[in-house]
Parts: sequence; structure tokens; C-alpha cells
Amino acid sequence: MSKPLVLVLNSGSSSLKFALVEAQTGDAVVSGIGECFGLDNACIAWKGEGIDKQEVILQSGDNHHQQAVDIIVSLIEKEHLGSDLCAVGHRVVHGGEHFSQATLIDDSVIEKIESLSSLAPLHNPSHVVGIRAAISAFPHLPQVAVFDTAFHQTMPAKAYTYAISQKLYRDFGIRRYGFHGTSHYFVSREAAKQLDKVPEQTNVITVHLGNGASVCAVKNGKSVDTSMGFTPIAGLMMGTRCGDLDPSIPEFLQKQGWTPEQIHKELNGNSGLLGVSELTSDCRGICEAAGEGHKGAQLALELFSYRVAKYIASYMVALDEVDAIVFTGGIGENSLPVRHLIMMNLRVFGYREDVEANEKARFGQPGMISQQGTPMALVIPTNEEFVIASEALRFTMQ
Repeated sequence: MSKPLVLVLNSGSSSLKFALVEAQTGDAVVSGIGECFGLDNACIAWKGEGIDKQEVILQSGDNHHQQAVDIIVSLIEKEHLGSDLCAVGHRVVHGGEHFSQATLIDDSVIEKIESLSSLAPLHNPSHVVGIRAAISAFPHLPQVAVFDTAFHQTMPAKAYTYAISQKLYRDFGIRRYGFHGTSHYFVSREAAKQLDKVPEQTNVITVHLGNGASVCAVKNGKSVDTSMGFTPIAGLMMGTRCGDLDPSIPEFLQKQGWTPEQIHKELNGNSGLLGVSELTSDCRGICEAAGEGHKGAQLALELFSYRVAKYIASYMVALDEVDAIVFTGGIGENSLPVRHLIMMNLRVFGYREDVEANEKARFGQPGMISQQGTPMALVIPTNEEFVIASEALRFTMQ
């Protein structure tokens, strides 16, 4: 008996990530990415079970998202997977306060996603482009939006409210929204399984570390606080984003003659690991250079790990008890130096690294990286595509 497949799409302004996911297991049959949309070197590449890596150069023009989806359609037909395809799941970064769960897409939902573009100008417009391309290619399949912000809609007012005039919240929706919701949701549920508990009785601090990074306090299975805020720039130091910053600094730079566009680019694209190290935004390069004595890389590594540990420590306040700290994301799952430094910074709370276990928990291998008898720290690989596929599958059963 064939297994139901969901096409998972993550559409960016100049890219389109995709995966054909077995919705009941989370296994990706095919996965790929289209890149450099809008440029002459736009292309799409993929690989899968029994499929060697392939790449196609897209034709010049301004319809690269549609071209990419058309190629995905051809791929599905070529591999005879169309009969198993039951839905299309779309990752959408910002759902504001309108969406607290996955939603079947219709014209009104598209309109609402577009209306939230001011909150995610680099993401939501691109999601709409990808959604429309998918609807054109698969008009008879359910199209489901899964929002990064949805998991965090359970935060209490004391966690999501900024200490500013409430008129700004009422007029402009300025509050903490949080992101990486599908990742925090997935690993918190996986952690509950490993702890032999139900999610509703599980309290964990999930730590998603990648080029984008965030921490989430999950109390009885629900998000009660998270480090990203009104936009994804807030919270932790990241690959190129500054994270938390004195709000007077942008004003200061404007008085020095900087434009808002220059400030935005600096804080989003030239800061973080890249800005501090003056070397690279890639954590692997940072760790390697730090080991070779590069002062900027050493500072970037120490600063990144220190700020993660501070957020973890602060989120203990949001929980009655902490069952485990859970590391995930590209850095969280693979970087020994980062996890080592974070654990060292948390020694005051009793955390002790199991060095051998920490070395084993890499490249997709989960595991406990804390010593027996000390507060628990886990590594759990995330699977956001599985969450999106599972959510989309629900709408085929209604």
C-alpha cells in the first residue's frame, strides 16, 4: 500500500526549498532547492531515494517561482509519484495574531498573508508567490499554510507585550511574535517521548541554533516565551543578525548620516557571527578559525555561546521545573564547541557535559549530552518538513 506524500514548499524572495515528504513517517523521498531567482544564474537542484543529484538552469525572466514549481511537477510525474500526492504544505513565516494553527488556504487566507507583509517584508510576499504557483500547478489538492508564529500564540501577555505605549500595539500590532515555531514544536514533542512523558506534562527549553537562532520556553507542551520578537532580528546573536540591541543605536547611526536602508542591512546582513569575527557567518568556519587562534572568531564564538546560555538561564524563570534543555538546528545538532561552551556557561545550574556523548550526538544522531545524575541536556534533530506535512495531511482527512 502506497504512503501519502505531501509536497512541502518554503518559498523565499529569491529561492524555493521543497521536499516530497511521507506524511506518516517524515521521510523525504525527494528534496531540493531553487536559488538565485531573478538573476541570470537561477537554477533548481534536487536529489532523493534512488535519484542522483540533478540541476536545471531556469530560463531568464521574472517567473522563476512558477518555473521551479513546473519542474517539480514534471519530476513528480517522471517518478510516478503523482498518485500518492495528497496535499501541498506551505511554510509561512508570519501569521501575526490571525493564525494560531495550520490553515487551509483560500483567497481570504492569501489576502491576510499579504496584509501581514509589513511585519515580514522579506518573506510573506514570497510565500504568496509560491502559494499561487502551487495552486496553479495543483488546483485540485488542498493547499495548507503552516505558520512559524503559530506555536507561540500561546504566550501570555506578560511574555509577548513590549513595555511601550499600548496604543502602538493596538494600532500597529507591535508585540513579540516569535519564529521557528515548527522546529520548537517538533523537538519539544520528541523530547517528551524521550522523557517518557506526555507533552502536556513536559517542560523544556528548546534551543534552535542555525544561521537564524532562537530559544523557546515550553511549559506543559505550550510556548510561553521565546527570544525572537516583532521580527526575527531580535533575541540571540545569529549568523548575520545582531540580535538584541540598544534601541538608541539605530537612531544614533541615523544622526551620523546612515539611511534606514543602510541600518537595516547592517543589523540584518552584516552583524552577528560575520560582523564580530569579520571573517564569516558560517559557524563551522568560526570554530575552525577560533581553534587556529583567530581573535575575531574566538570572540564571536564566545559571545554567541554566552548569549545563548543567558537566554536559557532566563527562561528557567518561565517554567515551574525544567525537564531538559534541547539543542537543535544546524549548529545545535552538530557544533561541539558551541554546545561545550554553552554547557560550561550553565555550570552554576548544575549542568555537566558528557564529553563522549556530546561527540556522538552529531550528524542526525540524537542523544543525551549531560552526565548521568545532572540536569538533562539533549540533542534532537529537527524536522520542520514533517510538521508541515503532518499538518497538511490532516486536511485530507476532513
